[in-house]
Amino acid sequence: MQVNRLIVAFLFVAKTAFAQETNSLGMKLVTVPAGRFYMGSEGEGEDYDEAPVHRVTISKPFRMAVTEVTNAQYEAFDPEHKKLRGKAGFSKEDNEAVVFVSYAEAVAFCEWLSKKEGKPYRLPTEAEWEYACHAGTVTPFSTGRFLPQSYQKSQKTDRVPVVVPLTVGQTPANAWGLQDMHGNVEEWCSDWYGPYEAAEQRDPVGRASGPFRVTRGGSHGTPVQYLRTTNRLGMIPEDKNWLVGFRVVQAEKPSTQPLPALPPKTYALNVSQKPFAWKTVSATQPVFMEPVRYANRPDCNAGVPYYSHNHQPAIAWMPNGDLMAIWFSTEKESGREMTVIASRLRAGQTRWDAPSEFFKVPDRNMTGSSIFHDGKGTIYHMNGVEASGDWQNLAMSLRTSRDNGATWTAPKLVAPEHEKRHQVIAGMFQTKEGWLVQTCDADPSSSGGSAIHVSKDGGKTWAAPYTDPQKPDFKNGASGGLIAGIHAGVTQLKDGSLMAFGRGDNIANADGIPRMPMSLSRDMGKTWTYSPSEFPPIGGGQRLILHRLNEGPIMLIGFTHHPEEPDEAKKGMLFTDDKGKSFRGHGMYATLSFDEGKTWPVKKLLTDGQYRYLNGGAWTGAFEMDATHAEPRGYLALTQTPDNLIHLISSSIHYRFNLAWLQQKMVVEAARQ
Repeated sequence: MQVNRLIVAFLFVAKTAFAQETNSLGMKLVTVPAGRFYMGSEGEGEDYDEAPVHRVTISKPFRMAVTEVTNAQYEAFDPEHKKLRGKAGFSKEDNEAVVFVSYAEAVAFCEWLSKKEGKPYRLPTEAEWEYACHAGTVTPFSTGRFLPQSYQKSQKTDRVPVVVPLTVGQTPANAWGLQDMHGNVEEWCSDWYGPYEAAEQRDPVGRASGPFRVTRGGSHGTPVQYLRTTNRLGMIPEDKNWLVGFRVVQAEKPSTQPLPALPPKTYALNVSQKPFAWKTVSATQPVFMEPVRYANRPDCNAGVPYYSHNHQPAIAWMPNGDLMAIWFSTEKESGREMTVIASRLRAGQTRWDAPSEFFKVPDRNMTGSSIFHDGKGTIYHMNGVEASGDWQNLAMSLRTSRDNGATWTAPKLVAPEHEKRHQVIAGMFQTKEGWLVQTCDADPSSSGGSAIHVSKDGGKTWAAPYTDPQKPDFKNGASGGLIAGIHAGVTQLKDGSLMAFGRGDNIANADGIPRMPMSLSRDMGKTWTYSPSEFPPIGGGQRLILHRLNEGPIMLIGFTHHPEEPDEAKKGMLFTDDKGKSFRGHGMYATLSFDEGKTWPVKKLLTDGQYRYLNGGAWTGAFEMDATHAEPRGYLALTQTPDNLIHLISSSIHYRFNLAWLQQKMVVEAARQ
């Protein structure tokens, strides 16, 4: 269990029982006295946003509800909400905390109650909430260093939510008479989320603006460390889920001016808005440029939350000639510390910028990102957002940029339910009809298929076309509503059909040998048929690419085998060199089809034959590249710029080559010498 490292002293406030007042809804309220306290903690590791510790004065007493708002109380305002009782199994009874309430709905309830009571009701500020939770203590919990078992409700990361009663007022009150401050459900606060400042503050109200509203207190289905008094969480304001409710304060709003909005991150600084003059790469001259690292560790003093595991990238070109790559950074893939990092390769430069944070909903798992330029100046960023940890029950958020990725619209939940089939995969593309297609994993495991989401109106609305919610019988070739394999690559064929390849759910060929599955859909993703491809399956730490090149051919990039394959006979693939001789190559390869996926006559190991020591990061680590060995595994993402140069990134490395190079036979013997 993580403990608060804050060792400070509160201004003495007497610990005593406070008289309760009951309003017309049966809400019990207690008076929280004015006073001073030290807000935040030293904020090490993922709790960096709790620092710096700063002194805060709460200048006036206020009345706070003893418990969270219940179903019965909320439904006096919105009777329609009763339809949501029991959703996902949670909060069925009158006296359970109301959940599935957005920030705007919580504010609307407060406004309604203010008119009903003739007294000002509102959400607490973040500072008021932390002050009231401490109730004169300086320990991680108002109960001391540890939270007693009687307060806890499945306090672990649950991939499948464990239903527990959310009855309010079942745990002892703190010294100021408040209950449910540690757990039960998270609670909306009025502040926009943003970093603290070190200066002493009086009645702070947070930042002037931002994409996320603060939530506090932690919830059921959440590790205990996130229930600490100083722990900060946040949420996209429109998000409605089974973890978040709210409590009210009866007091006028503080008149304090908010802190300024946040300054731009590195990826957004000094971004040119001048259209780039692309010069087409020769169609006949082969180009393969020196591989470079794009996922560079930031300076330790840069203030960038950067962790040990950096993985699952996406990449897009910008109208100004820049490239932008994004990826997640985390300690564990199921962790709430996970954030999305960005780096920019500016036009004409040879080194990628130092990375900076790109997108982070506070204390939420952020698994799955894509970034895509529609060729007309709009950049789309799609991201998965968990309500808790893990990566199964994700919502899908979308942002757009019209200024080369310098600024982005507020995140919009285009698939707001936290459920399967929302784990975003890099590789968004546009069909010939102008529709956007986003692929997502359908299951958090190593198999289980992929699903597509389609927007026919430029990203405003999205629909999942699949009709069968059950897992299809991939191996027997029957039709189903999902693509065979997770992490699927998808492209559109000239006849309007969709073709996809995936990882896992392998299908045996006529000789009984497992092959990478191929899926075809003739109804824009409603149903798919399955067959074995000619390519070897891929496994953990590997993600393929399927992409139609500017010049017309379809390109598939995969791996010859999984590095942990125990059978030597199954390792590698046969390629043909410039002498017409076969050689066995290992690692990442590209193959081209000129007849819409019927045949794949060009197969090229992705190495120029030069010896290099490289580090692919993430699950790849160090490897040697030479004439017969390319990168052994990595999560791949790709964009092709208007000059026809292909930009491929793995989990750490940026490769650049063109179609002419792919079609050039490998000179293996010379490279070995």
